[in-house]
Amino acid sequence: MGIPFFTISSFSLLTLFLTLCSALNNSTNFHVGIVLDFESLVGRIGLTSLSLSLTDFYSLHTNYSTRIVLHTRDSKGLVTDAAASALNLLNEVEVDAIIGPQKSAQANFVIGLGDAAKVPIISFSATSPSLNPRTLYSVQTAPTDAAQVDAIATIVKYYRWGQVVIVYEDSDYGNGIVPFLSNAFQDVNARVSYRSVIPVSATDDFILQELYKMKTMQTRVFVVHISSSLASRFFLKVKEAEMMSQGYAWIVTSGLMDLFYSLDPHVVESMQGVIGVKPLIPTSRRLRSTTRRWKRKFLEDNPSISSQGEMSLYGLWAYDTLWALAMAAEKVGIREPSASQSKLAFNSTNMFATEISQTGPKLLGAILGTTFRGLGGVFRLVNGQLETSSFQVLNLVGKELKEVGIWEPRTRNSGEKNVNRISFTGEKLKNITWPGESKEVPKGWEFPVSGKKLKVGVPARAGFTQFVKVERDPQTNASKISGYYIDLFDSVMAHLHHGAVRYEYVPFETNDDSSAVNYDALVYEVYNGMYDAAVGDITITANRSQFVDFTLPIEEGGVTRTQKIQYENPNDEWFFLKPLKKELWLTAIALFILTGVALWILEHRFNRAFRGPPSEHVGLIFYIPFMSLVFAHRERIVSNLARLVVVVWVFVVLILSSTYTASLSARLTAWKLQKADTDVNVLIRNGDYIGCREGSFIFQYLKDLGFDESKIRTYNNPEDVDDALSRGSERGGITALFSRTPYTNLFLSKYCNKYMKVGSPFLTEGFAFAFRKGSPLVADVSRTIIELIDDGRISEIKAHWMKDSACNEDELGLSTASWKNIDLHSFKILFGITGAITTTCLVVFLVTYLYKNRDFIQRISSSSTTIWSKVRALCKHFDQRDPKSFRCSRSKEDDENASPNIIVYPIRRSTIVPVESADIEDANGVIRTNSDHREHADESRSIQLENIRVCRQLRQHIERLIQTNYLKDCVDKARRSEDHPTDYTRKEHRKDKALVEEQSPKKIPAKG
Repeated sequence: MGIPFFTISSFSLLTLFLTLCSALNNSTNFHVGIVLDFESLVGRIGLTSLSLSLTDFYSLHTNYSTRIVLHTRDSKGLVTDAAASALNLLNEVEVDAIIGPQKSAQANFVIGLGDAAKVPIISFSATSPSLNPRTLYSVQTAPTDAAQVDAIATIVKYYRWGQVVIVYEDSDYGNGIVPFLSNAFQDVNARVSYRSVIPVSATDDFILQELYKMKTMQTRVFVVHISSSLASRFFLKVKEAEMMSQGYAWIVTSGLMDLFYSLDPHVVESMQGVIGVKPLIPTSRRLRSTTRRWKRKFLEDNPSISSQGEMSLYGLWAYDTLWALAMAAEKVGIREPSASQSKLAFNSTNMFATEISQTGPKLLGAILGTTFRGLGGVFRLVNGQLETSSFQVLNLVGKELKEVGIWEPRTRNSGEKNVNRISFTGEKLKNITWPGESKEVPKGWEFPVSGKKLKVGVPARAGFTQFVKVERDPQTNASKISGYYIDLFDSVMAHLHHGAVRYEYVPFETNDDSSAVNYDALVYEVYNGMYDAAVGDITITANRSQFVDFTLPIEEGGVTRTQKIQYENPNDEWFFLKPLKKELWLTAIALFILTGVALWILEHRFNRAFRGPPSEHVGLIFYIPFMSLVFAHRERIVSNLARLVVVVWVFVVLILSSTYTASLSARLTAWKLQKADTDVNVLIRNGDYIGCREGSFIFQYLKDLGFDESKIRTYNNPEDVDDALSRGSERGGITALFSRTPYTNLFLSKYCNKYMKVGSPFLTEGFAFAFRKGSPLVADVSRTIIELIDDGRISEIKAHWMKDSACNEDELGLSTASWKNIDLHSFKILFGITGAITTTCLVVFLVTYLYKNRDFIQRISSSSTTIWSKVRALCKHFDQRDPKSFRCSRSKEDDENASPNIIVYPIRRSTIVPVESADIEDANGVIRTNSDHREHADESRSIQLENIRVCRQLRQHIERLIQTNYLKDCVDKARRSEDHPTDYTRKEHRKDKALVEEQSPKKIPAKG
């Protein structure tokens, strides 16, 4: 396509019109050259804006004595053509200023020509920061690209992204912004993990290959600074590579955002979810009116181009540029002719020799001092550049750009340092639709699914297996890795906010024959790239932090000194409770009560000593087990089950009392700890040997404290340390052990009765996970560690691995004795056997009782009474004495103290006989005979004679009661129960029945 005919015609007519007007008005003409690419969109926009601005300015300022005359030249997008056009304008037309060229590469060359000719080179489209300050005659009437880097960095900081990838084209336009972006990201603690350079003439295959390369990286935040022509191909390939999906974040610069409406719909569709920045243009009535007229003129000048959605920023800046140039020309007033260089200069080989402008310097000064409110806001040049304004943060959703925030610069106070100079209006952004139509903010990094797993190095040999334990299968050679820090790392990685990370553990071993791991070497392998991270009991040190990034500490720091215990005499007023631990005391008391209850249940129905009122029952439950402690109980045990329980209990009492006595005796003759000298200088002066872990940084730490290297001995496992401390320096051992506080606590949990901490710990950093420098996991892992600490999950994991302690927590201090309390574990088997035998005896007794009384149990269970009544009846039945156990054992005291009760037997005629008190009422409260009397009809004669004697004693009472309804009711009830059995023989029963009938009044008839 050639140069637009309508554009050239309009400029020619406009120039002719202004020339005629100036001739009539004796106006001074200032010649201004225009060097643009007529085939580009920016060039067409610029030509329309310059023409419209020239018309509007002189229509409004008809009384001005100066006129601007424009001379257009087409650079054709080439540096050489731009230079040739500029030379032509400087030498042939002798212009006073040049607007253009369009691109930064062209401007770099033309600026040099303008500086030689002392002609201002004014550009509204070349925004590369590398152009300023090139020369005095270089003027940028558009914000430089460096002005937007703070706004972009603020977005990265707002979403806490730790890494970004910069994608830029290989041109002066693309290269100029990179140093400024890098510095801005550094200020917000974001690292540039990769820089992708895309050539302007890059093929689609090259772009796709570069995208796949970036896809295999961890970073998912991309800042793109390319021209609109390259972006049209680039983002189509981004969508093809499936990188415009959930989890990705794409940020574009203002140059591409400004030309968004000129992009093809397919390109716009491939950019959904992209965010970008764009200079904020204040709206006004003048802007809206000018935009409408500009659109009409643009369509007239370029009928083959579809309508723009809005007036481009380049159009606004071109409009204001010519307006400012016209105002500056009016300030200068008089145009002086250019001064020709010497003839020798023109005849030389210097083909770039130009005329020297006399008006250019004056016009430059006038432009730099011009200030007005233009279409793009306040026009004010600072150091040859348009003053920075605020920026919009835009989100591409559908076919529109949605404003989600406004960034504005914040002025730094003179006395403040490292102050955040950037912020958003309202301090926050609106909700953004991210790629993949996601509302979730991308985390900024991700381990590719197709990539390798995260390799985590762990020490293959550690002193304490509770921390890290590596076991190798001899057949498969596979490693099984476990331990406190392994479980802790697994928990942290599983609770990351942005999803799980694939990783694998790799044991690390040194090449030498050392039995320990050199932790400095492990950290250095992370730095070399052999591992992505290192997990274990790794201490944070200044030297190691130069090679890796550590997370927040997962374990307390400090170096602790451990020495052998010395004792003093005890003085504890509660010493008699110390031999046994609380758990053992409580278990013994529980077993004590169980034994007493079991003996009462087993003996209550058979043994006279276990009967009586309830208060005596409770006393017996506690009395007999307690008196067995001294073998002083006198109660006779009659049942075999109870005898078995007593035998087992006496055996337990014997062992428990013997153990208590031995432990108490030991305490009475033992000693408490003595305080040791806490000054390490005493160890140095005495020449004592000291120890530390092999491969630990403490070896160098002790040397720095002043210890001689020959006096430092290293050990790798707790057993060796125990042996060395036990022998002491005099016998080839050590006097003190210096180790990390976690090691010391674990060591003392096993040997707390032999060693103790001495003095205060030396302050050092704690344990942490190590990652490669710049790893995005460091910040997320650190935050997760804090959350797990607050939730108590780390304490739970630690308790799981550190629970096998031989001592209590309070047995690690200086004031605690070294005696070991007897714990429940020592009596676990004995108590288990005792409880099992006692329980078995109770079960056998209860099963036997229920079986013998199954008829009674069945009648109770089948009755229609309440549950409480059934239970009460069952308890009363159980409270009775077993008759078979009391056959020939009743004493005279029992005969005298017996309390007979009256009961009526169910015969046709009323009969009154004495029976046991337990047979008076049934569950319904009705007077009846006991159902078991028939079974006892053949009891001994002595019991029968006793009942007859009692019955005769009651005859006098019966005579007094005969007149009352009480006897009548008893007779009626007895007649209705005539099928009940009796404890008497038939002969005696008839005799008693006749006796009752003789004493009964004649008026009481017999019923039924």
